[in-house]
Amino acid sequence: MNNLKTTLLLAALTGLLMAIGGLFGGRSGVGIMLIVSLAMNLGSYWFSDKLVLRMYSAREITAEQGPDLFKLVANLAHRANLPMPRVYVIDSDVPNAFATGRSPQYGVVAVTTGIMKTLSYDELSGVIAHELAHIKNRDTLISTVVASIAGVITWIAHMAQWSAIFGMGRSNEDDNGGGLLGTLFTIVLAPIAATLIQLGISRSREYMADEIGGAISNNPLALASALEKIDYYAKHKVLPASTPSTSHLFIINPLSGTGQWMTNLFSTHPATAERVARLREQARNR
Repeated sequence: MNNLKTTLLLAALTGLLMAIGGLFGGRSGVGIMLIVSLAMNLGSYWFSDKLVLRMYSAREITAEQGPDLFKLVANLAHRANLPMPRVYVIDSDVPNAFATGRSPQYGVVAVTTGIMKTLSYDELSGVIAHELAHIKNRDTLISTVVASIAGVITWIAHMAQWSAIFGMGRSNEDDNGGGLLGTLFTIVLAPIAATLIQLGISRSREYMADEIGGAISNNPLALASALEKIDYYAKHKVLPASTPSTSHLFIINPLSGTGQWMTNLFSTHPATAERVARLREQARNR
């Protein structure tokens, strides 16, 4: 099912890029953006996980470098009947975590140094189990593909915005610049469209990963407690290098404390309070 979602998502984002190309370059613009989008789709499938890890300066660790974390991930992966994922650490005091990789065989779990200092052993187990649930459900491919392509769309929007500021845009809708309509579409509608696509694939997956993660760790209440702690820190300090195009990867939106109404309106995560309530209900029903 997620393979179908990934295909539909890539097609939707390809169409969006081609629409932008058509507004600014006519038929030739459509052709150019089609070629660009095909190259992006291929690159996103094979290299999106590496790009995201590099963006956050994540470093891979071995069993010798981080024995406690490595053993915890290995035990939970075995319990979840998954291959051992690679383990990465992000040097940041802000607690958070995400998973990536195009399949369970290429799974990656990344955590910040802050999360290991902030959470108890049981709480960290719940977080790791949540990320393993994303790998088990094959959510990670679609998540990282979205991150890379949505990032490019946002970059195009920023380029169009600067072009308009410095007078490089055109006011005549018949010229190749796409006119005022094309500029407004790229600056405003394209990022919103990309965010809406992220929204459509993200919120339900978080609920499911919470439920499966609670089962894998055998402690839904510990995961609930971890979510509350991570959410508290996210509202008071932003994770360095975090962007709207990659925020959906994390267990808690790292931009939830920015105060930007647009970021909160199109949040890729369900409300933490609702997630905690569901986990507590799961614990009661065990």
